[in-house]
Amino acid sequence: MIWEKRWFQFAILMVLAFVWGSSFILMKIGLKSFSPEQAGALRIILASLVLLPISIAQLKNLQKKDLKSLLIAGFIGSFFPAFLFMKAETQINSSLAGMLNSLTPVFTLIVGLLFHKTAFRWMQVVGLSLGLAGASGLILAGDGFSLGTVNSYAFYIVLATCFYAISINQIKSKLTHLTGIQVTSLSFLFIGPVALAYLLTTDFAPVLANPSWPVHLLALAALGIVGTALAMMLMNSLIRYSSAVAASSVTYIIPVFAIMWGVFDGEKVTLLHLLCMAIVLAGVYLISRKSRKPTLVQSRLRID
Repeated sequence: MIWEKRWFQFAILMVLAFVWGSSFILMKIGLKSFSPEQAGALRIILASLVLLPISIAQLKNLQKKDLKSLLIAGFIGSFFPAFLFMKAETQINSSLAGMLNSLTPVFTLIVGLLFHKTAFRWMQVVGLSLGLAGASGLILAGDGFSLGTVNSYAFYIVLATCFYAISINQIKSKLTHLTGIQVTSLSFLFIGPVALAYLLTTDFAPVLANPSWPVHLLALAALGIVGTALAMMLMNSLIRYSSAVAASSVTYIIPVFAIMWGVFDGEKVTLLHLLCMAIVLAGVYLISRKSRKPTLVQSRLRID
């Protein structure tokens, strides 16, 4: 199957990094009219509506033993992080958000070791270190980064990355018998109604007072449909065929695409940027690389 090909998995990582690298911009646009709570709820609702036909069709595959894991994937992996990121984006810049998001693979490895007895290779640890260093370098190389921007709102993103780690490990450990489409559609079937119920309790008067709210809603629609529904189907499929840590390494590549967006906006790319990009890709390669099967000579040495 094509999902088992390493080159295809790497290509999916690139697509996800591009999509999620654009999410910060869409969040900023959506927050111009909507409150963080409304924006987070709309992101989930719009994603759930797009997935609804698939969700209904997949109900026949819903088993009682999978219910707990699907609820974790839905609420811990998508619902709460959507609100946490929106809240954080009101007080911190996207550069800091991107760097903090790069903690996801680290937490994924830690959660896997502590609660799922996940086997790991030291090459993955080296890759994690390289990826984190490269991603941090990309952020620090930007003109807009300042340590003064660090505040309590940054912990919202740290908490979101912990939630991502829990969800990724749960899917890898308990739901690999389901496809990425099944995991995504069934999990959003549970969180969509909750998000809608919450949205109806909010005040829309400030939103309607802004004449540009339809444009801002369109940004949230793109965020929900492409950046959430489609992206999560790809991510959950990737988790099924690769390791949890390898799948989560997408957060290392996101700053690379953030820099590329900056190029189109007239920003300069320095040699340091290019070096950090190379370090990130090298780290992702080491994380994703499969261990070689022992040769006949190595097998004999072990027996001896």
